[in-house]
Amino acid sequence: MAFDKITDGASYIESLRKRGLTVYLFGEKVKEPVDHPMIRPSINAIAKTYDLAIENPDLASVISPFTGERVSRFLHVCTSAEDLVLQNKMQRKLGQLTGTCFQRCVGMDAFNALYSVTFEMDEALGTDYHKKLKVFLTQMHHDNLVLGGAMTDVKGDRNLAPHEQKDPDLFLHITKKTSEGVYVSGAKAHQTGCINSHYLMVMPTMRLGEKDKKYAIVGSLPVTAKGITYVYGRQSCDTRSMEEGNIDVGNATYGGQEAMVLFDNVFISNDNIYMNGEYEFAAMLVERFTTFHRRSYVCKSGVGDVLIGAAAAISEMNGVPNASHIKDKLVQMSHLNETVYATGIASSHQGYPTKAGNYQCDDMLANVCKHHVTKMPYEIAQIAQDLAGGFVSTLPSEKDLNHPEIGKLLHKYLRGSSQFSTEERIRILRLIENMTMGRNAVGYLTESIHGAGSPQAQRIQIGRMMQLEYKKRLAKILAGIEVDDSKAIVNELGDYFERVFKTT
Repeated sequence: MAFDKITDGASYIESLRKRGLTVYLFGEKVKEPVDHPMIRPSINAIAKTYDLAIENPDLASVISPFTGERVSRFLHVCTSAEDLVLQNKMQRKLGQLTGTCFQRCVGMDAFNALYSVTFEMDEALGTDYHKKLKVFLTQMHHDNLVLGGAMTDVKGDRNLAPHEQKDPDLFLHITKKTSEGVYVSGAKAHQTGCINSHYLMVMPTMRLGEKDKKYAIVGSLPVTAKGITYVYGRQSCDTRSMEEGNIDVGNATYGGQEAMVLFDNVFISNDNIYMNGEYEFAAMLVERFTTFHRRSYVCKSGVGDVLIGAAAAISEMNGVPNASHIKDKLVQMSHLNETVYATGIASSHQGYPTKAGNYQCDDMLANVCKHHVTKMPYEIAQIAQDLAGGFVSTLPSEKDLNHPEIGKLLHKYLRGSSQFSTEERIRILRLIENMTMGRNAVGYLTESIHGAGSPQAQRIQIGRMMQLEYKKRLAKILAGIEVDDSKAIVNELGDYFERVFKTT
């Protein structure tokens, strides 16, 4: 694909036109996704990532080490803990500005994880994957493009390994190898922003064994590649974006996007392959990616800021902003929201260098962050609905509100405090509905459970990193119990804490 360099949201939107993607929605092929009213809000959300880079370049853009030009921070390989922290601050700001998922974190976290993994693969195996990845990133920086990540396979029978499935296509796999590259078939589910991206990075979804070699494929390919079909996913209340008016939709401008990506013998060239059968490195990639991506869920704190604001606003519009229990509930919402942000950004602050020179965020705190996210947004949403009152789920439609006869009565009876208009009150109620039950509840709630691994996945990782033997040793020393004080044992048991407390 050939592109002009993307400089702002408008040029990004234009870059998506006339690509000839095969996209299905409601059983029909979409002629031009950019102009489809259900798809456009998600495109607007990504466009905002470009506009923020203009409005606040230090936050949302960087000088590319590959081209020397300014590009989106979503394309940056982090080479310091400060880089990781700035990613988080950018993510929170975009959550505040869009109230939804802005769809670029998966790609960003994918190449940051892959950067160190390819380096270590080359070191161990003599391959040239790291060099090829840097060439690809240079191309992406040159045009300032969007990279989508494609990791989650449909998995079939969860009790079976990829090679044990009756249907091999239930995990993306290599179907044919040639001197020019490989062909892959399978499907990736829940793919955030895939239709709105320029390239996809396909990756394995889990650790693999020797018999799973054909599933150990990592590569980048254009979203327009022959053999790819996209099936757009339904979201709650999504058809409201296709109705007249903009009140009932709740969020009048922005939305998220998830789709299934179907691969039918899709070609990936050798130049764009970064793992090709090296199954033993799949687990390393998955773990490093999920560490990046789980701390990226600080974006939910930005969306939470919007919902807290909506809850405070509806309390005013209902005439009870000073009630003590209202204030206490807003404090609770803020406490939960800041806890999510604190653990995510702490993971970034404790980032550490890899052999490749880029920085990996702290794995324990990243998993704690994501585990909080599986619960706390739901608590915040519950309080928001509590403060909103019953009208959050029973409001008449915008057409009724504008009806020449019944509309006047609705404006009369749906008004709260005289300081605010009926329409203002309804708009805030619709926004709360949108974020807790409607279209953007997908990104704020359901994705908060299942994105970057469901809750048990984080608990497994936290369990692996608890270092109980080291902690028991600490307790025994203070209790006066003799312990093995050999240096080897101390280093083996306390490696995580050695890294955390290291000052140089």
